[in-house]
Amino acid sequence: MNTPYPSLFEPMKLGCLQLKNRIISTCHAPAYAENGRPGERYQRYHEEKAKGGLALTMFGGASSVSPDSPPSFGQIQVGDDGIIPYFSTFADRIHAYGVGLICQLSHAGRRTHAASGNWLSTLAPSPIREPAHGSMPKAMDAFDIRRVVADYAAAARRCYEGGLDGCELLGSGHLIGQFWSLLSNHRTDSYGGSLTNRLRFGMEILEAIREEVPSNFIVSLRFSANEFLEGGITEDEGIEIAKLHTASGLVDCLNVSGGANWTKSGVAETVPSMAFPSGRYIELAGKVRKATGIPVLHAAGVSDLATANFAVSEGHVDLIGMTRAQIADPHLVRKHLAGEDDAIRPCVGAGYCIDRIYRGQDALCAHNPAAGREQILPHNVERSEEPPLKVVIVGAGPAGLEAARLTRERGHFVTVLEAQNKAGGQILLAARLNWRQSLVGITRWRYDRCVTLGVEFRFNQFADSNDILGLEPNVVIIATGGLPNYSTIEGAEEFACSVWDVLSGNVTPNGQFLIFDDTGSQSAPSAAEYLAAAGAEVELLTPDRCIAEDVGVTNHAIHLRNLYGAGVKITPDMRMISIMREGNRLKAQLVNEYSSTTEERKVDQIVVEAGILPMEGLYRELAESAVNGGEIDLSATMAATQQPVIQSIRHSQNGFALFRIGDAVASRGIHAAVYDAARLCSRL
Repeated sequence: MNTPYPSLFEPMKLGCLQLKNRIISTCHAPAYAENGRPGERYQRYHEEKAKGGLALTMFGGASSVSPDSPPSFGQIQVGDDGIIPYFSTFADRIHAYGVGLICQLSHAGRRTHAASGNWLSTLAPSPIREPAHGSMPKAMDAFDIRRVVADYAAAARRCYEGGLDGCELLGSGHLIGQFWSLLSNHRTDSYGGSLTNRLRFGMEILEAIREEVPSNFIVSLRFSANEFLEGGITEDEGIEIAKLHTASGLVDCLNVSGGANWTKSGVAETVPSMAFPSGRYIELAGKVRKATGIPVLHAAGVSDLATANFAVSEGHVDLIGMTRAQIADPHLVRKHLAGEDDAIRPCVGAGYCIDRIYRGQDALCAHNPAAGREQILPHNVERSEEPPLKVVIVGAGPAGLEAARLTRERGHFVTVLEAQNKAGGQILLAARLNWRQSLVGITRWRYDRCVTLGVEFRFNQFADSNDILGLEPNVVIIATGGLPNYSTIEGAEEFACSVWDVLSGNVTPNGQFLIFDDTGSQSAPSAAEYLAAAGAEVELLTPDRCIAEDVGVTNHAIHLRNLYGAGVKITPDMRMISIMREGNRLKAQLVNEYSSTTEERKVDQIVVEAGILPMEGLYRELAESAVNGGEIDLSATMAATQQPVIQSIRHSQNGFALFRIGDAVASRGIHAAVYDAARLCSRL
């Protein structure tokens, strides 16, 4: 084995489980469960990682053990024996690759919603409202404690009988952890007060589990060793918690994290995005390992093999979770060992996966459309057995680059025409904000792969129909994106500038700026941060209830932290209806979305963010002569099968098929762009 990271690939034993390397995927809830069960979609998602070469995959983030712990984001239900056959199928599937399988168990306590599931009151040590979910819980009675302890033990038994290698208890922010923290536990009985008392509930659960399962069944505990909140669990207390659990002999390993996942800002810190340095809690995990001598697992923003190897080689951890990295590329390990590091799709830390979960959606990677869609999309595209086609792609943003990469991997001859002098599209602008620079990895990786594969790029070419037809294509893909939309505000096209103008540096950041956010995306907040950092006075207003309303919590929290820190004024519930010149300033007319009262603002410059409108001219012109008239077959698209017109092109050997993807269709985002390309091109 030839690798610069030897520590990562040393085998080890975790309990009685032999692991082939130190790379794991830690528990998370991708919201793929079907009626609370891990069905085909869920299992194939993890199977892809097993194929990819990791040692252990842990699943079922916060899987519910009790009826009064309803799922808040599509978790698995482990509260009855009906789960056992699903576990058995799952275990057989994963064990076939020599990979271990562990399920996480939890009672969410107050960290869920009472007005869902069985409509039972949420539980907690004390009746203190949970900030992130807004739940007002019932303080647990002694009979509640006895019942939940038994529910945990029964759930662990089901994991064992289903053939799993172990289970993990989730402490952080959930019911066990709520007993630990003085911020959520104000009890005066034997379950409150001293640390020993606060740990009692969790210890009783562990004792009950050990009575239900054999000694070779692994039991892990995931917890935050420092909540970083005044009055919460400190580092010293977190280490003491680890030592007491180790001394109990009830756990085989500790999965160490940091932060308080039960506050809105704390979620962003617990699941750190590109706004944070890589591996920010590795040293904290190392202190726990040094204090206990027990195997330590860790996962929190470790996205590259070098950082992972450092964590293991320096003795901070025994097993390193590269969870989001393996959502971006589940074949990370296999590709590295095969000397194909350049082919590893990088996790850029966009937070799209976790943000979707917290908005009640399924987990998807910002730029790996096959993750979670293994039933219809391949992670590794196979070369077509049919003769190659000539494919011309217009536009080298994320959609165009993904289309180029996939069609070239299919064996076709690919030419990309791009009006700018380099690839990247709108991502180059989004990455101008310091903490979002990693976004460039999305297009840089695709461009580098295309160059390696032999795609021909022609930059500085604003292509017209003659340029394209002169290349005698069989397939034309329009990925030209669009242009900023000013159509919704009177006077905006004449007097306003766009987020593009701001982030490209074409706007001098002096004086007073008014930014109108009409999309709820990250665009307007990014412009506001950019301008405020340069010294401008900024007001950010939106007709929504809050700025960036469609942005998930891990990114939203960072924007708010930065905007408030820079003194940006945030105004919700106001719509901009017109802009006019008044002297050497601009006047904006505003109206409240609810009261219809009007206001004015007089500022130096106005930025309008209302999405983009597709550049349709080239597409419309080519559609007149395309065999399919530019129409896409929706059934084939949804199934990610070959478009029917392709066989017509092959048989007639005459004419071309025309398609458009990404923002050239409608303003949507990065994932939609690469998903469009994947569904069209993976089997072209």
